[in-house]
Amino acid sequence: MVSSSHEALHRIFQQDPGLFARAARHLGVAFPPPVSTVELSTDLTETQPLERRVDTLLQMNTEDGSFLLAVESQGRPAPDKPASWAYYLSYVYAKYRIPPVLLVVCADRGTAEWAARQVDIGPRQWCSLSLRPLVLGPDDVPVIDSPDDAARDIPLTVLSAALHRRDPGADAILNALAKALKGLSADDENTATTFIELTEQGLGATQAAELWRHLMAVDLSFFQSQTAQQLRAESRAKDLLLLLGHRGVEVSEEDRERIVGCGDPDVLGLWFRKALTATSTAEVFASEGEAGVDAG
Repeated sequence: MVSSSHEALHRIFQQDPGLFARAARHLGVAFPPPVSTVELSTDLTETQPLERRVDTLLQMNTEDGSFLLAVESQGRPAPDKPASWAYYLSYVYAKYRIPPVLLVVCADRGTAEWAARQVDIGPRQWCSLSLRPLVLGPDDVPVIDSPDDAARDIPLTVLSAALHRRDPGADAILNALAKALKGLSADDENTATTFIELTEQGLGATQAAELWRHLMAVDLSFFQSQTAQQLRAESRAKDLLLLLGHRGVEVSEEDRERIVGCGDPDVLGLWFRKALTATSTAEVFASEGEAGVDAG
């Protein structure tokens, strides 16, 4: 099953295709920034029953010409992947007749080291094809912990947060990113909520994700859109469930669905305050009047 953190590591390049050229500079490779991009179908299936899909495929049009950017998010080493990647590149080159580049994004250092190996395909006497991916891992993207630097390149900061999510510097990156997002104008609200969502996805199930949800619960009040309300509600629902679990309060599947399905941050905030002392979910859900009757 594809994880949300997997999605974020390649979707960020859909959101801002120019991020590729900026990030590639940290690998010592100079690509010109795109003047336009075309998002292509990721379906590389040729005949049934074999189906092959690349994570993200973009046609990058620059002043120096065009190339195809195939982005793969890789969570762990997989022996069969180099053969699949070679197929992807050969197929899209045959289909579009545009030179392809493979970018592999890895949040794990060991996986990044594995993915960066050149793979020669052919007998030992003659290499018919060489696979040379560009790889972005935690050691290839800087820790962006200054709000000013974060504001200058929010997409790169989101990528930095995702790749350094298990590192000691993750908290500083997230604090800088939160400040940068808060500095956006009201006209950029949709853009901000997109990057907020991508950041949460990219952090996966880490302690950094908990900090991000806390930062957004506190600092997201400057956005008032339905998306922002939903993000606040999701954050508060997760915090409420964590609190109940920490206090040993039994939560039935029905109770869990009620909490997760509640889209009102104010109601969830009220339930959270009650959960600080409640001994059952019935006490958490009780109205103020019912609570008074029970107390009496």
